[in-house]
Amino acid sequence: MTARYTLVLGTKNWSSWSLRPYLALRATGAPFDEVVIQLRHAESPTTREQIRKHSPAGRVPILKIEEDGRVTTVWDSLAICETLAERHPEAMLWPVDVNARAVARSYAAEMHSGFPDLREQLSMDFARSVPTPQLRQATQEQVARVLESWEDSLAKYEDDGGFLFGTFSVADCMYGPVASRFITYGVKMPAASRRYVERMMALPAMKDWGTAAKAEVDNGIA
Repeated sequence: MTARYTLVLGTKNWSSWSLRPYLALRATGAPFDEVVIQLRHAESPTTREQIRKHSPAGRVPILKIEEDGRVTTVWDSLAICETLAERHPEAMLWPVDVNARAVARSYAAEMHSGFPDLREQLSMDFARSVPTPQLRQATQEQVARVLESWEDSLAKYEDDGGFLFGTFSVADCMYGPVASRFITYGVKMPAASRRYVERMMALPAMKDWGTAAKAEVDNGIA
């Protein structure tokens, strides 16, 4: 029996954590249902209640896997990406080469656990263009670190497919929201990083996400 997926997401214009597993799931080609929970009042009892209907962790994103009469619930963006990579080896969501795969996992984990100032000062606002704010020193350093890591990886792998490790991988899923942030806030980028961001934003999954995010903005939801 083929698994049935349901991906529970937050407001698309804002929820960077939701975008990551969305990109991974789209890359598998598997069909899935979406449930979008609006996060305007993320701390309100009603919003928390909606999320907890799907997971006791009380946070989005959430992947529900219905298979053989039971439902498995997976939460946390990186855990969902890892689950999808394991369930869909044909999607090659991690590099085949063991050393490249190890570094790609480091890239994904660094994004997952780091860059707090970048997240705060350049929060995801997918459908808008916003002037670059006056960045704190820590934010500048974190932006520089992202660009340094992109340039280093692209120097090795760009010619093999255009993404951080050649073909599209979980590492790209994790940095998808950063690509959108750099466009939103007009962050200056070196040439290879600019090409990479253009490729990311041109993905059908990113375009579809952007269309939904713009609809939220137009409708006053985000």
